Amino acid sequence: MKVAYSRVSSSSQSLEVQLEALKQYGCEKIFQEKVSGTSTQGREQLRECLDFAREGDELVITRIDRLARSVLDLQLIIKELTDKGVTLTATEQPISTKDATSKCFLDMLGVFAELETNLRSERQSEGIARAKQKGVYKGRKSKIDVQKIKKLKEEGLGASAIAKQLKIHRDSVYRLLREN
Repeated sequence: MKVAYSRVSSSSQSLEVQLEALKQYGCEKIFQEKVSGTSTQGREQLRECLDFAREGDELVITRIDRLARSVLDLQLIIKELTDKGVTLTATEQPISTKDATSKCFLDMLGVFAELETNLRSERQSEGIARAKQKGVYKGRKSKIDVQKIKKLKEEGLGASAIAKQLKIHRDSVYRLLREN
């Protein structure tokens, strides 16, 4: 059976192009989700897909970065599939786990997918550092009402009780009382 996995990073992106390619390839069951690929954590459809695939099945993706953006995650997924007797194929890249050359190319693409993620993260960090130097970047606006914390503290509540009532972490209460 041809089982497919399709992923985009955010809810504003469309899976349509991937789904069309996977259906055209003949995939009978397609798992899809809109979540970051930088980790396998929280990717429930990926987990369901890997659990669903059985010996003799072929897991189909459009590109390797749809499956994993970390070499370690990719290798763990491939090992799990190989141990189950499931092959992996990409529709848009000449990769699969069916032969040594394709497997080698698969590994190289995994390295590039991880590199792309790391470079993006570095550029973002550099941009934030520059913005902080210019005094432009102040970070995310706080969603916690400091005045409410102060009021509850004046009413005699302790940090744990305040945190519980406001549904925040106790450390945030201490930090905000110290800063303000």
